[in-house]
Amino acid sequence: MKDQLIDTYGRVHRDLRISVTDRCNFRCQYCMPEEGMEWTPREELLTFEEIERLASLLVNKFGIESIRLTGGEPTVRANLSKLIEKLAKLNVDLSLTTNGATLPLIAGELYDAGLDRINISLDTLDRKRFESLTRRDNLKQVLHGIETAKSVGFDPVKINMVVMKGVNDDEVLDFVSYGRENGLVVRFIEFMPLDADETWTESKVMPQNEILELISSKYDLEPLSRGSSPAARWKFVDGPGEIGIIATVSEAFCDACDRIRLTADGKFRNCLFAIQEYDVRKLLRENAGDEKIIELFSHAVKQKWAGHQIGKSVFIRPSKSMSQIGG
Repeated sequence: MKDQLIDTYGRVHRDLRISVTDRCNFRCQYCMPEEGMEWTPREELLTFEEIERLASLLVNKFGIESIRLTGGEPTVRANLSKLIEKLAKLNVDLSLTTNGATLPLIAGELYDAGLDRINISLDTLDRKRFESLTRRDNLKQVLHGIETAKSVGFDPVKINMVVMKGVNDDEVLDFVSYGRENGLVVRFIEFMPLDADETWTESKVMPQNEILELISSKYDLEPLSRGSSPAARWKFVDGPGEIGIIATVSEAFCDACDRIRLTADGKFRNCLFAIQEYDVRKLLRENAGDEKIIELFSHAVKQKWAGHQIGKSVFIRPSKSMSQIGG
C-alpha cells in the first residue's frame, strides 16, 4: 500500500501541478507588467528528466493520481511532447493548461504523445478586448486552437474564463452560449490576487453567487457532485453540457484542496498562495537520494496552512504572480 501526502488537517494530496516554464507568448496585463518580466534562465529550469524523476516519486510513493502541466505558457517549452510521453507512462490523469494560440500546430502531437485532457485559458470573445488584455491580436488563432483540440480527439475541452468586474463580466452569458454551441465545458474563475501589477482588489471580483444568478436568469441549472474538484459544477436542465465556477475568493474550498505545485525552477509549493517554497532542484543537482527528496515533500505538505485567508487582514500576498507559480 502506498503512503499518502497528508497535512496536519487530514487533507490527502493527489493532484500535482507542474509548471514547465515561466515564459509566455502573450503579455497579458494581469499576468505580467507592461514592461515585461525577467524570465528564468534555461539552465535554472528543471529538465524533463528531473521532472520525470519527481513525478515518478510522487506517483509511486504517494499515489498522486493527476498531473497538470502549466506555465507561463507550457507550449513554448521546446519538445513538450517528449515530456508528455514520459509522464503518460505513469498512468495518471495527464492534462495541460494553455492559452491555445499554438494548438493549431501541435494539438495532434500532444494528443498522440498521451495527453488526456486540455484546458484553454480565454477571458474574452471580443477581438479588441482580447488584444487589450493580452497585448496580442491572437483571438482568431486561439479559437482555431480550440476547434483543433476538439477535432484531434480531446474530450472534454475546457475553457477557463477569469471574470473581472468592469473588464469582461458582461461576457459571462456569451461564454455560456459559446460553450453550449461548441460542446465545450466553460469554467468561470474568480479573479485572484496573483496579478503581476498587484492592482487586485476585492471590488474587481465577481463572486460565485453573482455569476450563478446571472447564468440562472437565462438557463435552468442543476447542481452536480463536486468531490475535491476546485470547480463547483452545474448541468443544464434542458440538454447536455455543464458549467463550472471556481470560487477561490468568495467560497474558498481550502478544506477539500488536494493540490500541490512544482514551479518551473524546481520549487515545491504546498499551496497556490504559499509564501514559502522548498528547493527540490537543489537536492536533485546535489544527487540526493530518493529518501531525502521524499522527506522534503512529506515535511512541506505537513506545513500547509488551513486556508489562504484572502480578504482578511492576515492575508499575505505571494511574492510571485500566477505566471511564475503555475496554475
